[in-house]
Amino acid sequence: MTAYGPITTALLLAAGTGSRLCPLTKTSPKCLTEVGGLPILERLVNNLAEHGIERLVVVVGHLGDCIRDFLNDKAGDMRVDYITSPKYRTTNNIYSLWLAREQIREPFLLVESDLVFDASMLEDMLHPDRIAISRIRPWMKGSTVMVGPDRRVSTFHVGSGGENDASCYKTVNIYSLSTQTWSKVVARLNRYISDGRVGEYYEAVFAEMVADGTLSFEAVYFDADRWYEVDTVNDLVEAKLLFPVIKKTSPALPTFPTMPI
Repeated sequence: MTAYGPITTALLLAAGTGSRLCPLTKTSPKCLTEVGGLPILERLVNNLAEHGIERLVVVVGHLGDCIRDFLNDKAGDMRVDYITSPKYRTTNNIYSLWLAREQIREPFLLVESDLVFDASMLEDMLHPDRIAISRIRPWMKGSTVMVGPDRRVSTFHVGSGGENDASCYKTVNIYSLSTQTWSKVVARLNRYISDGRVGEYYEAVFAEMVADGTLSFEAVYFDADRWYEVDTVNDLVEAKLLFPVIKKTSPALPTFPTMPI
């Protein structure tokens, strides 16, 4: 049993230009692209609120004012704090995560802003030092992990690696971190940034720390057919197939018996 209560803070990384989703992202941030009749960000906020998230920290950059305006309307009672990345055009998500080091001092949920998923799968992520993973599907690209019989991540691959092994899974890009783990991650992030390695993915830090034993994640399994990461126009098409628009039906009009003439 964990000594922590449920996490109530989430960090959302939403600074990128979304260049692979052009031309949709020329005038709107990627996270405001609609899937199933809802902007990705609105679905994320709804999912987080449903599971008791009270504070949202958002790293913005590209068209950040659009995200601020949107959340002013859609965040409800959730407290929203913003971090602006001044170098979002020339850096990767490692820099966005590093920028959050002064804002977050509590356990938190780290979420990428281009994810669409069923809210129910988030429940087991609300305790620290967990990682969301899923069985690998052909569309999935990026980091993978190997998981031991104790459900702990034993190996973290940045990019592809080990896909043919039954114990290999795709990272969903949702993590939970305790304050102790976050402190260790920040120390390692500081080294990367000091070395000018701002163009890397933060997964490089996680992979290095898993390898040297300073980071341990417990795996939480997501249904591979109930989440999608939207990077490209083709991803958007596929995500809409998984999460179609729910058509609202008009209530039936009441009927009344007719009187004989």
